[in-house]
Amino acid sequence: MKRLLIIAGTIFVTLAISFSASLTSYAQTAGQDMHHAGSDTKNAAKDTGHAVSRTTRKAYRGTKHGTKKAYHATKHGTAKAYKKTKNGTENLGDKIAGKPANH
Repeated sequence: MKRLLIIAGTIFVTLAISFSASLTSYAQTAGQDMHHAGSDTKNAAKDTGHAVSRTTRKAYRGTKHGTKKAYHATKHGTAKAYKKTKNGTENLGDKIAGKPANH
């Protein structure tokens, strides 16, 4: 009987130690999981910030390019219209007088 109580006591102590060790390992794992979750969130926020920055730069450069292109096209169109108006005005008097346009 004594031997049975010693074996039962040993089994109980072994189970208690393994159970408390498993609880401790779960607690460490949960804490580590929280740490990893926080790090993942931080890295996701960084990645999002970099993406926003990159997209903003691309949009700025695209707008700048489009504005310059429109400016130059308008400048060219204005110069062309000015020359056509000037030539038309000069030739208008010749057309009225019936002379050929050699200007």
